[in-house]
Amino acid sequence: MRSSNPVFSRRGFSRDNGYAGFNTAPQAGGAAVGTQGSPYAQPQGNPYATNPYAQQGLQQGAPPQTPVTTGRMTMDDVVLRTGTTLGILIVTAALAWALLPVDDANIGRSYGIGIGAALIGMVLALVQSFKRTATPALIVSYAAFEGVFLGVVSSIVDNRIASGAAMQAVIGTLAVFAAVLVAYKAGWIRVNRRFYGFVMAAALGFMLLMVVNLLFAAFGGGDGLGFRSGGLGILFGIIGVLLGACFLALDFKQVEDGIAYGAPREEAWLAAFGLTLTLVWIYMEFLRLIAILNSND
Repeated sequence: MRSSNPVFSRRGFSRDNGYAGFNTAPQAGGAAVGTQGSPYAQPQGNPYATNPYAQQGLQQGAPPQTPVTTGRMTMDDVVLRTGTTLGILIVTAALAWALLPVDDANIGRSYGIGIGAALIGMVLALVQSFKRTATPALIVSYAAFEGVFLGVVSSIVDNRIASGAAMQAVIGTLAVFAAVLVAYKAGWIRVNRRFYGFVMAAALGFMLLMVVNLLFAAFGGGDGLGFRSGGLGILFGIIGVLLGACFLALDFKQVEDGIAYGAPREEAWLAAFGLTLTLVWIYMEFLRLIAILNSND
């Protein structure tokens, strides 16, 4: 089963590889779920089965145990890489905010630089998403350019539309992250095939509507079908935040399964990259929602 996040649809985070599929965690006292008879059968088994650390415990039907020294991905690795990626993004966003003014005389130049950084970041993200292995330089570069874009856009919204919008969006993003993490760890969110199917269908419909709205706006002028302003804009902003929260739950599941199945330590960069993409999505939806709410005052 593939994650909503394109980064997690690659080796090590894909059902096609027989790993990180839902309901595939090994059960104590029996064979790993995913064998014959399971609705989520994983015909290829654990792709890291050649790794002795990945095999340890799995062949005995027990959860894998982490040895003292391993080459496996751990939660500490994911936290460290995610912190590094987000830290670079925050630093470049702060520099863009400070060095690229958005007053009447400079907004055109600053906005142009921000859009250029966004395009470069998108290309880097696509390149990394299609690579079979994590490339830290690509991931770090993506975070740097994405930070420039977020810094410019946040400055425009904060200074010209709604004072304090950037901080509100940051707080909202952190609140969603914390809430989803608590709900996931407490078992209130069950990430299974039905959940995945619902989220993917909703995300596909959401993205198609946004593309249609963009096309109408490009050729018809204004806000297209009105999905980004007024009451509809508020509704779709809330839906966007909720979808981002669902993506986080899927990402948490993929990371958890990756650790359980003994993914190589390098895969922690992919986890960090995927989580960063989702957090950027949530932040942008919050920022857009705040801008719409204030423009309607």
